[in-house]
Amino acid sequence: MIRKPSWIKKSIPLSGIASMQNKLKEDQLHSVCEEAKCPNLPECFSKGIATVMIMGDICTRSCKFCSVKTGKPFALDPHEPEHVANWAKNLKLKHLVITSVDRDDLADLGATHFASTINYVKKACPQTIIEVLTPDFQGRELLINQICKANPIIFNHNLETVKRLTPHVRSAAKYDQSLKVIRHVKKNYPSIITKSGLMLGLGETESEILEAMYDLKLQGCDLLTLGQYLQPTANHFPVMSYVHPHKFEEYKLKGIQMGFQSVFSGPFVRSSYLAEELYQKIQPTLQASVFFDKISHPS
Repeated sequence: MIRKPSWIKKSIPLSGIASMQNKLKEDQLHSVCEEAKCPNLPECFSKGIATVMIMGDICTRSCKFCSVKTGKPFALDPHEPEHVANWAKNLKLKHLVITSVDRDDLADLGATHFASTINYVKKACPQTIIEVLTPDFQGRELLINQICKANPIIFNHNLETVKRLTPHVRSAAKYDQSLKVIRHVKKNYPSIITKSGLMLGLGETESEILEAMYDLKLQGCDLLTLGQYLQPTANHFPVMSYVHPHKFEEYKLKGIQMGFQSVFSGPFVRSSYLAEELYQKIQPTLQASVFFDKISHPS
């Protein structure tokens, strides 16, 4: 096991954590923050921020980097979309990230439930920026369309790792298929902001990282997150290296040079960590195009 360097340490604010946990339980909701053992949980919960995870807390896939439980999921809660909307309204959220487990057991892979959750939140919280962090839906474009037609502001689907490591790290997901998800969204719904992310420290080379970044940009990805992989348990894929913060900064600059609208890069960066802040950094022209498209095509 590689020893953790000094920069993989974070002060933990404890105030407000129990309050957020209670609010989630009251509305019978799960957060990916808790299920994925995110190191940023104390910080985000103390600020009243959480990424809600719909369709239960049991995933049908078993990716070697993820600590979410794997197994046979329970039936969908038909009231969950409304619960999410009420939770977001009560917290007066300005920016909400909705993610989910993979539900390969369902005929539509959960796309209808996902879209319904977006629609409920939009009705209850019309001013809230809705960001979705989705599975690949097995690359089925009709299902991806269901999500996009619900008009989230940001569509996030993570590439997770470089092409060579994908078969070793991810479960059923494929590198090229994830790229196709981003390409389909940007090509057919150009007003939706596209986003993806990579975990570093899994054994990838610098050239492979840059190749993956370039591949994402080529598909029309607008926003990019780069973070350090941290092994959740001894049974998960081991950390092969710890990337220095200076290197994360280099990747950020190279990402901007490639043409990404914004890049969030650092050891503790995760897909939805400070998502609102990343959105606010987007160039005004991109935000304006989204605004005018929403006026031209109201939901």
